[in-house]
Amino acid sequence: MNAQESLLQYFKDGTLSDCTAAEICRVLKIPRREQDRLTDLLDSLCDSGELFRTNAGRYGTPGQLGLIRGTVSGNERGFAFLIPEDRTTYPDDFFLPRKSLHGALHGDTVWAERVYGRSDDEAEVVKIISRGYERIVGTFYKDNRSGWLRPDERKYSEDIYIPLSDCIRIPDGGKAVAKITDYPRGKAPGGIIEEVLGDADDFFAEELSLIRSFNLRKEFPDGIEQEAERQARRSIRSEIGKRKDLRELLIVTIDGEDTRDIDDAVSLERTEDGYFLGVHIADVSHYVAYRSSLDREAFTRGTSVYFPDSVLPMLPRALSNGACSLNEKEDRLTLSCLMQLDKKGGVKDAEIAETVIRSAHRMTYTQVQNILDGDEKTASEFSDVKDMVFLFAELTKLLKARREKRGGINLDVRETKIMLDADGEIVIPERSHLFSHEIIEQFMVLANETVAEYMHALEMPFVYRIHEKPDEEKAAALREFAGNLGLKARFDPKDVKPYEYQKLLKSAESLPVSSVLNRVLLRSMQKARYSPVNTGHFGLASRCYCHFTSPIRRYPDLCIHRVIKEVLHGKGAEAERAYGEFVNEAAVQSSECERRAAEAEREVDALYETMYMSERIGKQYEAVISGVTDFGLFAELPNSIEGFIPIESLPGIFTFIPEHFLLKGEKESWVLGERVLVEVDSVDFGQRRTRFTLLGRTPADNVNATLLPGKGEKS
Repeated sequence: MNAQESLLQYFKDGTLSDCTAAEICRVLKIPRREQDRLTDLLDSLCDSGELFRTNAGRYGTPGQLGLIRGTVSGNERGFAFLIPEDRTTYPDDFFLPRKSLHGALHGDTVWAERVYGRSDDEAEVVKIISRGYERIVGTFYKDNRSGWLRPDERKYSEDIYIPLSDCIRIPDGGKAVAKITDYPRGKAPGGIIEEVLGDADDFFAEELSLIRSFNLRKEFPDGIEQEAERQARRSIRSEIGKRKDLRELLIVTIDGEDTRDIDDAVSLERTEDGYFLGVHIADVSHYVAYRSSLDREAFTRGTSVYFPDSVLPMLPRALSNGACSLNEKEDRLTLSCLMQLDKKGGVKDAEIAETVIRSAHRMTYTQVQNILDGDEKTASEFSDVKDMVFLFAELTKLLKARREKRGGINLDVRETKIMLDADGEIVIPERSHLFSHEIIEQFMVLANETVAEYMHALEMPFVYRIHEKPDEEKAAALREFAGNLGLKARFDPKDVKPYEYQKLLKSAESLPVSSVLNRVLLRSMQKARYSPVNTGHFGLASRCYCHFTSPIRRYPDLCIHRVIKEVLHGKGAEAERAYGEFVNEAAVQSSECERRAAEAEREVDALYETMYMSERIGKQYEAVISGVTDFGLFAELPNSIEGFIPIESLPGIFTFIPEHFLLKGEKESWVLGERVLVEVDSVDFGQRRTRFTLLGRTPADNVNATLLPGKGEKS
């Protein structure tokens, strides 16, 4: 054991924990002439992360010193908060004054120590473990001696220093991306401009800035496009003979009009005992080998990301829109879940098989709905599949009834649909949900459950889609809120069951409070995520669930396809070795990528909504109060756009009662779910927020909120 190892052992056994250098010398009886060597050893152990030195000069392991590992959440005024990783021990955040950051910035992972005496919730950074940003987006400007990038992320309180020699061709006031190259002690971070995005007042430059701020790109690295094209050119002729040939089976795809990557197809036949349902999914894993360059890129992206004017695909176009897309009347390799159902829609038997299919038609939700609604022209156009479409509807109603009986929660929460018309104008229609959407939803959910249960029974490494029970505190708040609405909610918040939430929703179905209850119930639930351990799916009331049906746009689906195929080939042991550890890595990465993509889509949608509303200032609308806070109200229009009503714009003094979602005033009060009349006051592009002026309540008998002026206007 060398001197460094011996010194570390003294700390591990507690002999030297929480000691200063002088105290260590006394304990170990180190002579004065050796003290410099001790300091070098201590510095080396601190550099390696095995020991830490507090700002008071005391040494020890993180546990001995009571250090807290967490992420810095900055503030534009210079101070920050520490968000602890261990929420069990530290449920609350800690305040980090500017002087206690010691060079740490928003997004950094750090070790910090509590500071006692000033307050109970203050901390000080001891060591920066890793930086949160490698690149950052902002507005570029110059002074006489240098260039600077002011980050769009307001929590990142330091501008990035750009050497003047690197600023010659960069326009002042433009949007740009800087790569951070160094963090000089006591100075602003240094960097170089990697990409100029456009002028600050350019809408599409602003959109691209948002996309880059989430570290997202449409372009693929060098060689990835070429590899995808090479894989797409591979002939499938030799592969067809090795698979179950379903090309004579009547199969269709059903998607939106603007869908390009078609990765699922369906077939259905009536049998003596019930139904034979086939869900056929593009076999992306045939083209994207495990740990290949294509696979590593797909893993990094995790998911395709969808914006109003573009898609950032997980896989290059040659695969996502080409070889893997289940195009009409083209032979395609698939992985099929073939299910024998009884007359009530229950799965009696199932087979998962490598298959080859040929889709008869590329149908849209609108066309399927037209057939169901009796449109003769559409029915004639698809005469060969018309009967199957009605059979789709028959089975869908059975599956919906089964899921409802089981307790599946069907939330009625609308999402904003943003489109660009032929002239490039933003169009945000009122969102309609067709029954034809439910056909694909029900069939895909059933296939996902069937596949997950099969693999779970085999105890193979797998990526499950889990949705945990609601947090006890949030469930209790929902129960109290429902009681205040006059509804019966007798569930136990510690162990709420899906059917109890479903029962609560059904009790309010025909009441004016239905929409508000949907919102509050949604907020009480956890977020679904990926996991290598099956814990069930609360929202679907499913014991076992996975994502099997979209391998073109989701990495977990691609990952589990590989495991399934190994099992089908009798290589379970090989799958254990290859994927035993990887499924955990894939679950964590995919959950994070999904969260990032959802945030990016939400922010870009908000930018489009703000632009859309900027052309409607002064117009009046009917709306619904969709949020109540201590600083104001949020109101939602029929097309799902939300605006903010500041509390200071409301006449009178108000008290916020959070458990009732209520702003209580002396003369007038406002509660979640009320119908109101608003006027568009202004927009803030920086915050991507629309401000409304509250004009009053809407007449109670006006059930359908509508646009008041300009009836022919696009909504």
